[in-house]
Amino acid sequence: MAKKKMLSDLEIAQSAKMKPITEIAKKIGVKADELELYGKYKAKVSLKILKRLKNKKNGKYIDVTAITPTPLGEGKTVTTIGLSLGLNKIGKKVCTCIRQPSLGPVFGIKGGAAGGGYSQVVPMEDFNLHLTGDVHAVGLAHNLLSAFLDSHILHGNELDIDPNTIAWRRVVDVSDEALRSIIIGLSGRKGLSPRETGYDITVASEVMAILALTSDIFDLRKRLGRIVVAMNRKGNPVTAEDLKCAGAMTVLLKDAIKPTLMQTTENSPCFVHAGPFANIAHGNNSILADKIALKLADYVVTESGFGADCGAEKFFNIKCRISGLKPDCVVVVATIRALKMHSGQFKVVAGKPLDPGLTRENLDALTKGCCNLEKHIENMRLFGVPVVVAINKFTTDTKKEIALLRERAKGAGAEDAVLSDVWAKGGIGGKALAQAVVRAADKPSNFKFLYPPELSIKEKIERIAIEIYGAGKVEYSPEAEAKIKLFTEKGYDHLPICMAKTHLSLSHDPKLKGRPSGFTLPIRDIRASVGAGFLYPLCGAMKTMPGLPKVPAGTKIDIDKNGNTVGLF
Repeated sequence: MAKKKMLSDLEIAQSAKMKPITEIAKKIGVKADELELYGKYKAKVSLKILKRLKNKKNGKYIDVTAITPTPLGEGKTVTTIGLSLGLNKIGKKVCTCIRQPSLGPVFGIKGGAAGGGYSQVVPMEDFNLHLTGDVHAVGLAHNLLSAFLDSHILHGNELDIDPNTIAWRRVVDVSDEALRSIIIGLSGRKGLSPRETGYDITVASEVMAILALTSDIFDLRKRLGRIVVAMNRKGNPVTAEDLKCAGAMTVLLKDAIKPTLMQTTENSPCFVHAGPFANIAHGNNSILADKIALKLADYVVTESGFGADCGAEKFFNIKCRISGLKPDCVVVVATIRALKMHSGQFKVVAGKPLDPGLTRENLDALTKGCCNLEKHIENMRLFGVPVVVAINKFTTDTKKEIALLRERAKGAGAEDAVLSDVWAKGGIGGKALAQAVVRAADKPSNFKFLYPPELSIKEKIERIAIEIYGAGKVEYSPEAEAKIKLFTEKGYDHLPICMAKTHLSLSHDPKLKGRPSGFTLPIRDIRASVGAGFLYPLCGAMKTMPGLPKVPAGTKIDIDKNGNTVGLF
């Protein structure tokens, strides 16, 4: 019998039988007057729902993270959505909460982020493109502050801003490498001197991080006002409040602050809100979406960006610290072929065939690569939360490899390691994982932070570097030393740390796979996101504006003869 051809992600999404979003909302207890419709299949949810449900008990809070990412992909979003589908299949009332993807990667090399196979958020085209315009609103608010700043200097500079200290760049939600470094002020107009600056991608904006961490519109207004854009010539910070821009920025974001309600391929509810980067910012969806979902569902499944050393560490130390929410379980996603790559025996190049050693049984490579998974499990246990490993299934996985991975995961302290087949089977393929998560979430969660806020900046950095990454020591550049001194003097030393480093290794060096240890972590600079409420040290060179590959994913996106989107994945 001929093997049935698997449909593409877009074909599966377009064939999904969606229900009106009003029906999805009603099923989980959202009232009609708490919905703001954006067409038939998506809607904003008013924040007034939190007041109505304030006395309702929270559901179980589950975070999905992963091993260190590889070009092979681990399927974290697929698993996040699939776990929700599985929980739904076993009779649990569940909500998914995920970030809105950046348009840069959608048209670049990564493609969309709606999940995959039969475990997706739909409409997939809406999710991956403009959705309800939140990212555009963030970009406009950010660039309005840029314009206010340069206009202030042009018209006399009453705040005595030192142009050499301006740290506020512009943003655009496209991977446009040519804009990384630019010169502005070339109009020749008196009072506006040329200066070097550049563009970041919108999801790297502090405004986006603020949107993800805020608690209400008034907190949003205060946080925006605290954004530091430069220093004056006396060495004091100049803020968005000083420039009288924070009020207008807030008004631009008054709709963006509301989470967007969508649905999965199996009609379970999904909140989509905010999209901060996980290597520059904290890489998690909004606190507001999680808080609303926790009042509506018995189980809330959220997702942290990149590996557990990036998004999950920041989920615990930053997002949970600010929100006051305590997680009940963390799921670490792994694939057998990605763990084989972490053995250091294979090189994967995009567009080229995989090494046969990755697609056939190779217990030696898997044994050596499991050290990466073991470190992530150990890291998650530092926070006192039960861990479940999701083995994202591929057809090339063998029984011996699966058994070996399960043994190593449990040996490292995981409650269980369960095969997940949600890409191919949707909720049915996630039932075993869902049952394992329910069992783990019912166990006591002795959640604790990695560090108290009163530690010094260096002590907090070193605790993350040594305990989470496995570094032997931390080395600071003269610029970083100067920033530590300045931020301590300005009273920013109590803020949590949001490490900016590569997502491709537990270390700062993307070439170091597996479980590197004893290395020296270099801190070349430290920057302050005072509005968002964290400091972010830069570990090595960090790109805040991605570039496009030789053949961007956007070259495949078009419309067919019927006007339907094609080529989106």
